Amino acid sequence: MFKSITALELFPLWLKHEEGKSPYIIIDVREENEYSAMHIANSLHIPLASIPKQTHRIPKDKTVYLICQGGIRSAKAAYWLVKNAHYTQLVNVEGGMTAWLQAGYPIKSL
Repeated sequence: MFKSITALELFPLWLKHEEGKSPYIIIDVREENEYSAMHIANSLHIPLASIPKQTHRIPKDKTVYLICQGGIRSAKAAYWLVKNAHYTQLVNVEGGMTAWLQAGYPIKSL
């Protein structure tokens, strides 16, 4: 299946990622307007509905952290990727961007 972590657990990993010290990717599966309004810096945007057509953009050789607003859509994306595309290194971020914001972590907007 796939693992889950909280925004609190993701933050120190994100800091390492920002320093170029962690080989993973964060994918935001929210809609364009949500992503444009705010997102985690250096996250890749692939809306949930586009996941089936965009698997070529999602590496299988890195840990992939999936995030949405609250954790439901990212869990759906993880489930689809495991079941249909045989991904093995997926992590759902429980609480999503809501938890990230509540913790006061930095965001970026377009």
